[in-house]
Amino acid sequence: MTPDLEVVQIGRSQSFKAWEHGYPYHTVRWHFHPEYEIHHVVATSGRYFVGDFIGSFEPGNLVLTGPNLPHNWVSDVPEGTVVPLRGRVVQFSEDFIPRARDLLPELAACGGLLEQSRRGALFSPDTAALAAPLLAELVTAQGIRRLEVFIGLLGVLSSATDVQSLTSTSYLPDPSGFMSTGINEALAYINANLTEPFGEQDLADIAGLSLSSFSRSFRRHTGLALVKYVNRLRINLACQLLMGPEQMKITDVCFSSGFNNISNFNRRFLEQKGMTPSRFRDLLAENQSAAKAA
Repeated sequence: MTPDLEVVQIGRSQSFKAWEHGYPYHTVRWHFHPEYEIHHVVATSGRYFVGDFIGSFEPGNLVLTGPNLPHNWVSDVPEGTVVPLRGRVVQFSEDFIPRARDLLPELAACGGLLEQSRRGALFSPDTAALAAPLLAELVTAQGIRRLEVFIGLLGVLSSATDVQSLTSTSYLPDPSGFMSTGINEALAYINANLTEPFGEQDLADIAGLSLSSFSRSFRRHTGLALVKYVNRLRINLACQLLMGPEQMKITDVCFSSGFNNISNFNRRFLEQKGMTPSRFRDLLAENQSAAKAA
């Protein structure tokens, strides 16, 4: 089965992405992405799939997957069960550590682990127990503390001596082959042209599907209708612009994130973030003022 492409958005003001999710969740599917991923299971048990490896997981399962390595964790829970928090995830680009190593040569200690992660690196329960509180803090950490916790996490993982490689030595992920599938080509097009106008028919043509087939397939792959999927990515981009040092006007943020109507932009932002863009910026300013006063 060909894995789906997951579009990972790392903010312009961030070095990496740290987040948590429940179950079910739209990324819980057989998928891949160019970024490294640290995946820690907090709750539930079930089966997980990394490349050509299949195994059982339980709370505490901690795995580092390398770039373009397909993976998925499927929880064994009764149908209809909702788990508020199943796991925590950290994702960073393939060139992040090499670029940072130019300034911080000590990061060379991560080289062996990153190479091993290309086959999937499974850590022992003892290492997972050390990493768990760091992962929990990393989700909400801000500023320099965020980097401190991330470096600490890398230190824990890089110093582990009980790391198990998951895939067979002969398994090689083929992102070019994955990307040849129609839906993945459409997802890649969305990511590369997020701020440009395009329609569902344009994407159906890229995918080589009829409009109705594309619509069904897209919802099955992403868990969302196209408009909601694109709006979610554009609002995430808008948040990154609002958090940037440029202090762009709200109207400029609207158009720079792919919206062509300020009222629609405000509605979608409120729908996803529970506040208006201006309120979002005000809260950021309050947080920064409080941090300076502390």
